Amino acid sequence: MESAAETAEAEKEVAAEKEVAAAGGGVEDKYGEDRATEELPVTPWAFSVASGYTLLRDPHHNKGLAFTERERDAHYLRGLLPPGVVSQDLQVKKIMHNLRQYKVPLQRYVAMMDLQERNERLFYKLLIDNVEELLPVVYTPTVGEACQKYGSIFRRPQGLYVSLRDKGKVIDVLRNWPERNIQVIVVTDGERILGLGDLGCQGMGIPVGKLSLYTALGGVRPSACLPITIDVGTNNEQLLNDEFYIGLRQRRATGEEYHELMEEFMDAVKQIYGEKVLIQFEDFANHNAFDLLAKYSKSHLVFNDDIQGTASVVLAGLLSSLKVVGGTLAEHTYLFLGAGEAGTGIAELIALEISKQTNAPIEECRKKVFLVDSKGLIVSSRKNSLQPFKTSWAHEREPVTTLLDAIKSIRPTVLIGTSGVGRAFTKEVIEAMASFNERPVIFSLSNPTSHSECTAEEAYKWTQRVVQCLPAEVRLTLWSMMERFVCLARQTMLIFSLDLALVL
Repeated sequence: MESAAETAEAEKEVAAEKEVAAAGGGVEDKYGEDRATEELPVTPWAFSVASGYTLLRDPHHNKGLAFTERERDAHYLRGLLPPGVVSQDLQVKKIMHNLRQYKVPLQRYVAMMDLQERNERLFYKLLIDNVEELLPVVYTPTVGEACQKYGSIFRRPQGLYVSLRDKGKVIDVLRNWPERNIQVIVVTDGERILGLGDLGCQGMGIPVGKLSLYTALGGVRPSACLPITIDVGTNNEQLLNDEFYIGLRQRRATGEEYHELMEEFMDAVKQIYGEKVLIQFEDFANHNAFDLLAKYSKSHLVFNDDIQGTASVVLAGLLSSLKVVGGTLAEHTYLFLGAGEAGTGIAELIALEISKQTNAPIEECRKKVFLVDSKGLIVSSRKNSLQPFKTSWAHEREPVTTLLDAIKSIRPTVLIGTSGVGRAFTKEVIEAMASFNERPVIFSLSNPTSHSECTAEEAYKWTQRVVQCLPAEVRLTLWSMMERFVCLARQTMLIFSLDLALVL
């Protein structure tokens, strides 16, 4: 039989083990940093990076050759690195040189993602110092191709995957993420990735890319960002038959099954990360995007980039364009090609701003805005067949089926493309806008770039608003500048003044 002393000693050991486990796997919590989450079990493989070989393979703390002699001694790195000490600035110079050798944009994307996975600090310094050149690499347009080929280029997970197989235990999936102080979650279900359609689980490239912009452009700590993909299947036959596809091989779940998983996910997020965490819905299909935003805006801090973020950017561009074309928002007439999340979101924000400026009812302000979808101009005679989010834009007008006819009928001063249909702003469309506008305002916003309605060069050429006496190299430089502006505007989705708005 055990003596009382042996029993007491055993109880002490058990208590000590519990204390160590609660502190995060073997490190005493001297500063109380784990108090807010001590009720949550810590995964058995979680540990604190201290030094040595493990430190060099932790992307959050690794500095590579930038570790100084003193740091190498302090962190037991002596011998694990070549003797040379290379500054971050010199490393950035070397990597930019290497990136520029790649001729294929997807190769640059893969190289950037590899860097992010091994040296996070260097990745963000590289991105911040070369933001204009590298934004098209880490986000649109290259991220579109990356999502299409995500199964082939997948190396290691960069976010969380919540699938139908996790139903009933979503909270356990969230607990597997090593960070607890999450401020921003970007989540997608992959059903409407950019203008590319249903990419299922491979849509993860979008939350990963968008959150890299939160850090590089918004200053949010990388550890406070969490990309998530909700995998409920895909209706993309090509992916279902692709041997490299990384998601569920089944048709996309809908209805009650879909909404039950989303509700469990939203409840789990609030339980794990609290009420202040921002949940950004990204690239959900129209039939889910509006419903999710309406449902959870009452209980969670939610934001839909496609409905609200794009609208903020475009309104900023419109306000800047007024400095050139003159007048107020209320004095212009707006025509959209595309009546999805982006189109209706922008239209609603324009109407709200007009209402704010004029004190007119929102219903009256909406009459300045017209939308064209795949079936033609949205008018009152189509009201019974329209999706709910389009009905506000069904005005009393004669129906027309083409964009060109709509332009001739409405005579808009502002033309905005959110259709995802490449080159939909044809020469005839642009010339029609220029025929009754001294300076038409044209925003071609669909992405990736291959799906944009027109290029800046085409818009200038067809409206003949570029002074022809300018040397050819000057005109090409101007076109190139405008192309870069449009590309950056589509990518950042930040609220800022677009002083270089495309005003012709």
